[in-house]
Amino acid sequence: MRDEYFIKETGMTTSQRTLEQVTMRRVMWRTVPLLILCYIASYLDRVNISYAALTMNHQLGFSSSVYGLGAGVFFLTYFLFEVPSNMMLHRLGASRWIARILLTWGVLSGAMGFIPQIAHLTGLGPQTVFYVIRLLLGAAEAGFFPGVIFYLTLWFPEAYRARVVGYFMAAMPVAGVVGGPLCGWILGLNGVPGMAGWQWLFVLEAVPAIVLGFVVLFRLADRPERAAWLAPDQLAWLVAELGREQRQVQHRARHSVWQAMTNPMVIALSLIYFSMTYLNYTLGFFLPTIIHDFGLSDQKTGLMATIPSAVGAVCMAFWGWHSDRKDERKWHLAFALAVGSVCYLAASLMHTPLAIIVCFCIAAFGIYGAMPVFWTLPSTFLSGASAAAGIAVINAIANLSGFTGPYLMGWLKSVTGGYTAGMLAAAILGGIATLTVAGFGRHRFPVGQPAMQDGLGK
Repeated sequence: MRDEYFIKETGMTTSQRTLEQVTMRRVMWRTVPLLILCYIASYLDRVNISYAALTMNHQLGFSSSVYGLGAGVFFLTYFLFEVPSNMMLHRLGASRWIARILLTWGVLSGAMGFIPQIAHLTGLGPQTVFYVIRLLLGAAEAGFFPGVIFYLTLWFPEAYRARVVGYFMAAMPVAGVVGGPLCGWILGLNGVPGMAGWQWLFVLEAVPAIVLGFVVLFRLADRPERAAWLAPDQLAWLVAELGREQRQVQHRARHSVWQAMTNPMVIALSLIYFSMTYLNYTLGFFLPTIIHDFGLSDQKTGLMATIPSAVGAVCMAFWGWHSDRKDERKWHLAFALAVGSVCYLAASLMHTPLAIIVCFCIAAFGIYGAMPVFWTLPSTFLSGASAAAGIAVINAIANLSGFTGPYLMGWLKSVTGGYTAGMLAAAILGGIATLTVAGFGRHRFPVGQPAMQDGLGK
């Protein structure tokens, strides 16, 4: 009876359903775990500065404003090189370009650990060296995240994308869970041998990116057509399914690269994601410092700062899966954004580390849960080179919040002596994004109907 009902509802036979299940599981296990490891390395290299700041700022004489500017300038070059990088990935292939990104950012991230030595050799001040390396690091890492999002659209049909993006992006909070205790432990290596703990932090956490660069180069297939590990019938089904979806997108509208970059929906999504990343980077860059200011040790600070990330990892994977299962995007996105915004508002009113952690744990559901749902949207009206450009524009504009967020938070901290104003600003931005999503018509959130109902957890 179940098979008869399935065939009636989807038009697929049991053998076709089995083929789809086997194909998508093989694709997922072949591509997603490696990309998760790369994203963990990326996120650790990006936010370890927040833990290094616990001792680096004092040793190098950096004020909150200097640190906030240095943390943020990364995103200026990240913004400038985002679209060119993604277009190079589209032209050269994911394996070579993602490997290049990993190798160059690994080397530059490790160089952060030698700021005093570089300053001595060049005659520049530590502050200048700090800014220069952060600018170079932003240029090196540009294109990694949007490149992977675009890469996933080449492998996974629409009905699978929210959960797959959720699995991939869960690496971000997982990196927070792993990174907190790891950073606390590495900071304890202070003086071994002759280097500060924050220097070891940058050097040791750069190694995985360099190693993974070589793994990606030889392990990652650029497109399904180049996947020797897929059986002929699996390859034929996947190519046909992805081709059918691409034709549907092109039938709705065809966009050149320039049209995609200036498309009103792309700009609207960029501003929504700007608010989302503002919330995320405010949490990532300043939560350890907020907790540390209550008088906790470096190790306890690292442990407490991991709790919201642990919650976020679970919620990100779950909310993406739930959106796919319910074939619904709009209210999954709006609800998650609303939760994150309200909890930031609540956190701004709290005065104990426990209360702040509780608020940020609930906010983590909204911040992280919204992301996989959001990233299903660009591929519903863009494809090919236009999708690569549009995704890069969205991520580039949004990540300018990585500059404005830390800088504004640091400046407001210097002016007011506390973090309340900065958290209120984040809550307001999140509220605006929530209302924007709620105001969109449902036709803006199409969901591809899956051919099967119980593969990959569905």
